[in-house]
Amino acid sequence: MDRKQLAHDSIMRFRKTDTMLRRYLDRKVSNTGVFPTQHRLLMELDRNPSCSQVDLAEKFDVSAAAIAVSLKKLEKGGYITRLADENDNRINQVSITSKGKEVIHKSILIFQETDRCFFEGFTDEEVEQFFHFMEKAYKNMAEQNSRLDAEERK
Repeated sequence: MDRKQLAHDSIMRFRKTDTMLRRYLDRKVSNTGVFPTQHRLLMELDRNPSCSQVDLAEKFDVSAAAIAVSLKKLEKGGYITRLADENDNRINQVSITSKGKEVIHKSILIFQETDRCFFEGFTDEEVEQFFHFMEKAYKNMAEQNSRLDAEERK
């Protein structure tokens, strides 16, 4: 198979794998009361409680408005509480409730199981290679998106 066809087939396989991974995670987290992206957000807030909405948006590569919507849903569901900063009302201090902590515990177990399933049959070296290949592909696409962003601003 030539490089062009192999590259195309690899991208198509990556997309199918991503779809299968998302479907699997959706099914695993469906009984927790939170959406998959909210699991990641809760886990990040647990690891880094002082991060801002802007920090979260950058981390997850989404808009600050999208983070605000997710936080509002998590607050409404009783997974977090938000208190305005005493010095600046525009800043909220986010705390995870006991209900949120339960979800985080379940999330950790689900993601550990997912990692195990995803890399079943891989050697340690293959897992490391996979990481480096994905990192390289991500950087390539990030550079191309930055170039397109610059062109659109002209």
